[in-house]
Amino acid sequence: MTTRTIAVENALIGPDYRPSGPVALTLEAGRIAAVAPLAAPPPGRRLLAMPALADAHNHGRPISTTPFAASGKPLEAWLPRLAAMPPIEARLGGLGFFGHAALGGVGSVMIHQTRTSGLVPLADEVRELEQAAGTIGIQAAYAVSVRDRNPLVYGDGEPVLADMPGPSRATIEALFRAPAVDPAAHVAMVEAIAAAVERPGFSVQFGPNGVQWCSDALLGAIAEASARTGRRVHMHLLETKYQRAWADRTFPDGIVRHLGRLGLLSPRLTLAHGVWARPEELAELAAAGVTVSVNTSSNLLLKSGIAPVAAMRAAGVAVALGLDNSAFDEDDDALRDLRLFKHLQAGWGYDETVTPQDALGFAAGNGRRSLGLDGAGTLAPGEPADLLLLDLDRLDPDRILPIDPVQLVFTRATKAAIAALIVAGRTVVEDGRLAGTDMAAIDAEVRSRYRAGMADRAAFLAAWPDLEPRLARFYRDTLGCC
Repeated sequence: MTTRTIAVENALIGPDYRPSGPVALTLEAGRIAAVAPLAAPPPGRRLLAMPALADAHNHGRPISTTPFAASGKPLEAWLPRLAAMPPIEARLGGLGFFGHAALGGVGSVMIHQTRTSGLVPLADEVRELEQAAGTIGIQAAYAVSVRDRNPLVYGDGEPVLADMPGPSRATIEALFRAPAVDPAAHVAMVEAIAAAVERPGFSVQFGPNGVQWCSDALLGAIAEASARTGRRVHMHLLETKYQRAWADRTFPDGIVRHLGRLGLLSPRLTLAHGVWARPEELAELAAAGVTVSVNTSSNLLLKSGIAPVAAMRAAGVAVALGLDNSAFDEDDDALRDLRLFKHLQAGWGYDETVTPQDALGFAAGNGRRSLGLDGAGTLAPGEPADLLLLDLDRLDPDRILPIDPVQLVFTRATKAAIAALIVAGRTVVEDGRLAGTDMAAIDAEVRSRYRAGMADRAAFLAAWPDLEPRLARFYRDTLGCC
């Protein structure tokens, strides 16, 4: 049994993340065995220990979408534009994705892989991702993505295609077809994948893409299977104002109420975004024990809005935080995104809506629970040994007055301050480098594969100038809202 002791100048311990002063953290068998006070700061490097962060909503891309000319677009144009990305091997992509997540301070992550490579059967692709996660050393949940309607827009795509030039229309129709999905067969496939790949630190969830993309029959089958087996469900809800408009027209008595009728509302459900959810809907989600993953930078970069976290908290919703493959600087820096979330949601003046301790609880504890992991996301005996060590000299090079380390985290912390990421007692990152993995070589290979694959995207790139303005016209004229 491996035991190690880490002495630090300070740590954010317990459920209120209070500074401890000098302590020694004893790690044993992947857990925190003891947190013991020290009489004085240890010699050597000045370190602050805090829980590792959990990314509660992501899609597993190893590279940002900007190189594929997808930036500056609302979600409803950005999603179709992702067809410009050619597929690459799942293991390579997984190493790139998990590696950057770890370097950004993430110890556990949700992969809702809405665009699989299709190069191998899905079960083999998930196995490759599970192996990549193990190689990097972080924990993950994989939500098996599924959709069976509205492949191009929310509703009938014919108005978008009607006056499109023939070659462009043929290309878009070929790329954006609603796949036929047998609900029972899908549920069986998810269970088969789970049986093949699940292990401690890697689990499988149901992953319906969203209500606008999934039929009632499919959602109902997933709800029944989740209730029967206890398997968690992860899906999108009310990310944009156009989804809000579609939901109001499709479900006049409420989209959340509709989810309840289908049997989906339960503590097993995590919903990504909820930007356009209303107070009465949030109350229904809270009553059912649903978690909402807020994805701050993604919602800003895709022009979706700012999630109503004050209303979520007032209703009693469990809030988690996700990067959604769109950290603010496209650098997978979970610490910077944690700070951005807190500053946008904290309230104004003396009216504090979200405290730093609240934000830490969302990013560590609630995120872990949404992934189906044990532990409260705290540094305490018996908790999983998942922690970040931050360099206090980077956070406070001035050293003029004693500063609360929580305030240092929320004013200055970025991934550049990470001295180490430890997951299940294993050192995964140390001073900006992955243990045993050459991230520069992985990044170079990822870029090379994408560049080589762009020749196969020529027809789509040629059709895009015909598609994009028609998408804008559809959403402005057909689903203009709010």
